[in-house]
Amino acid sequence: MKSAIKHDSQYTRSLIEASLDPLVTINAEGKITDMNEATVNVIGMTRKELTGTDFFDYFTDPQKAREVYQEVFANGSVTDSPLCLRDSNDKLTDVLLNGSVYKDDCGNVMGVVIVARDVTERNRSEQELIEAKVFAEMASSVAEIAKIKAENAMLKAEDAVKAKQQFLSNMSHEIRTPMNSILGFTKVILKTELTAKQKEYLSAIKLSGDAMIVLINDILDLAQVDSGKMIFEETPFRLSNSISTMLHLFETKIQEQNLKLVEEYDTRIPAVILGDAIRLHQIFINLVSNAVKFTSKGKIVFSTRMVREDKENILIEFSVSDTGIGISPENRELIFDNFQQATNSTSRLYGGTGLGLAIVKKLVESQGGQINVYSVLGEGTTFSFSLNFKKTNKKAKQDVEYLEMDEAIQNIKVLVVEDIPLNQLLMKAILDEFGFEREFAENGRVAIEMLEKNEYDVILMDLQMPEMNGFEATTHIREVMKLSTPIIALTADVTTVDFKKCVEIGMNDYIAKPVDERILYSKIVHLVSNHAEQEEIEASSTKEIVIELEKSINLEYLDRCTRSNTGLMSEMISIYLEQTPPLIALMKKSLNEKDWESLGAASHKMIPSFSIVGMSEEYEEMAVKIQDFANSQHQEEEISEMLDKLEVVCEQAYLELREELLTLKMIK
Repeated sequence: MKSAIKHDSQYTRSLIEASLDPLVTINAEGKITDMNEATVNVIGMTRKELTGTDFFDYFTDPQKAREVYQEVFANGSVTDSPLCLRDSNDKLTDVLLNGSVYKDDCGNVMGVVIVARDVTERNRSEQELIEAKVFAEMASSVAEIAKIKAENAMLKAEDAVKAKQQFLSNMSHEIRTPMNSILGFTKVILKTELTAKQKEYLSAIKLSGDAMIVLINDILDLAQVDSGKMIFEETPFRLSNSISTMLHLFETKIQEQNLKLVEEYDTRIPAVILGDAIRLHQIFINLVSNAVKFTSKGKIVFSTRMVREDKENILIEFSVSDTGIGISPENRELIFDNFQQATNSTSRLYGGTGLGLAIVKKLVESQGGQINVYSVLGEGTTFSFSLNFKKTNKKAKQDVEYLEMDEAIQNIKVLVVEDIPLNQLLMKAILDEFGFEREFAENGRVAIEMLEKNEYDVILMDLQMPEMNGFEATTHIREVMKLSTPIIALTADVTTVDFKKCVEIGMNDYIAKPVDERILYSKIVHLVSNHAEQEEIEASSTKEIVIELEKSINLEYLDRCTRSNTGLMSEMISIYLEQTPPLIALMKKSLNEKDWESLGAASHKMIPSFSIVGMSEEYEEMAVKIQDFANSQHQEEEISEMLDKLEVVCEQAYLELREELLTLKMIK
């Protein structure tokens, strides 16, 4: 029996020692009676030192330990009760107490067995997790606050940009409106009989006014580019026409200075490309203006060259060269800074704001290009840049060319909607000089009342007026009255904001104040003429097709691009004569058989031929529409009518070109 008891005792001891957690037995008085090695290690005292000591003294909260001990006696056991052990060196260990009573053979409670599970690392991990979660929530809160602040800052920035834009708009209007009158009446008076001294004084006023307008435009352009709000459009335009129109502006000045203007244009460039013609025009104007300003003798060369192309894009290089004063190497970078010129004396000698090249640089770089300069002091300067454009089959917007005043064109009735009496008087003087009939309305509401009673050929609409402004009036004219009368916006705001709004609400064009008489005359005549043609087309849409058999070809372009090479001209005309009749026949056959692929292919081959032989753009546009129809298969009746027109005019061109070909062969 003794042996059995000893065996059981050893077995029990083995189980107790197998536990890695502290295990102690406590008697009814709360004294430790036994423990395992883990307890010794955790508390840091020997078995002898621990035996008979008070169990509760080894916890940071003795009272709570006593309550757990009492709970075991009361309930027979306890589960996962959290406490903290303190060793002899005051090191703390987080534990979960699990305990139960033990009894003698008679069932009497002898004491309690307590196992203290070490959860220090687990608690630390949980605490770190909690802290991490708290930090994450705090970070999230901080990020949310930062986001709100950023959004508020963005809103404030947007408001600031809007305020700046509004300020620029108001400033532009307030300054340009009186300048419009000053320059306008100066031009009117200069056309009257004057003494030499009066003419000298008025010319000085006009020169100063022109300089003031340049300064205003430069500041507004620069502010708009710097704001980052400048949007570059992608609209179809004829590059050759844009360049010709721009160079035309400098003809008088170049002639006055006895300079030679040379234009070099690469004929490989497609007739119509996609891009921002207005921004390109700004770049051209600044570069050519600089060249003219700083060149007293020699020549100015404007060169346009195709660098490379693929199916969708074309890279074009532009350069402006002069034989002027040149720029020293140390000043070549300086000239692109705001309000800077090559030297301090440059501004005194030649004038200018020092903003032109800064604007050019930003406009070029904003479109993905880079402006380069090559110069030799005393010999001349070349500015060059390359821009990428997209190819297109779309029709370019009709370019308005400067028209000479024609005394035969006087039956145009104009409604001028303008609230400032001085501007009314100026417009009266300008329109009287054109020989146009004119009436005036002081605001949009009065204009609408006049339009309800009378008919006008064109409306000149100021944008900022009391009671009803130009935008509100135009919207009413288009949407309520359903009138298609051409409307030209008169605006002292040269930013693009108003112009976009003008187009959106149905205005046909715009002109900035101070008004350029040539531009105003040209735009009025073009718009009235186009509107009359459109009404005539609509009125005769059900009538038989009639084409006036005026001369349908103009070989100036062919002569220019072949450099008057009669052999090459003859060859190109022969190709036209060979391919055109079969193409027309194929187009008619394809339309009748609804073979859209063949119709589209034939139309595509026809399109370039119209510009080559100088036929009206109207017919090129018809061929483009037929090609578009072949892809979309809509408006079959209208396309059939267009094809009939093309057949008639191409037959006429065929006959004219045969005569031209005979003439060329005789010359050859």
